[in-house]
Amino acid sequence: MTSFTQNTHLLASKKLIGSVISITKNKAIVSLTITKEMVVDSYNLSHGSFTFGLADYAAMVAINKPTVVLGKAETKFLKPVILNDKLTAIAEVTEINDKKFTVIVKITNQKNSLVFEGNFTCFVLEKHVLEK
Repeated sequence: MTSFTQNTHLLASKKLIGSVISITKNKAIVSLTITKEMVVDSYNLSHGSFTFGLADYAAMVAINKPTVVLGKAETKFLKPVILNDKLTAIAEVTEINDKKFTVIVKITNQKNSLVFEGNFTCFVLEKHVLEK
């Protein structure tokens, strides 16, 4: 398999939304370890936004275009994510229709348990969403 250079979300925080493990054609693998800053209670439960952020980031990197944006997400949080969990997101582009991309993302923990899955609809714009 041919590896690709990352072309999008280049300033993303590895600590908060993950580290890219690999990028191939229409696929990305991204990992994130849950830290104490992500915990919301005495049970060490991580806030779901970090899991979602990892999934969103993986979807963007799977498309790997500088102007990609998220349009819609249909997601399921399947198991709790807690302090020190090591999450791995696998994102695969399943459909391309002009500038519209469908990406399936699955996230597992260090026990290989599926904790999250989602269907992301993304768009590649002509220019950056904030460019005038």
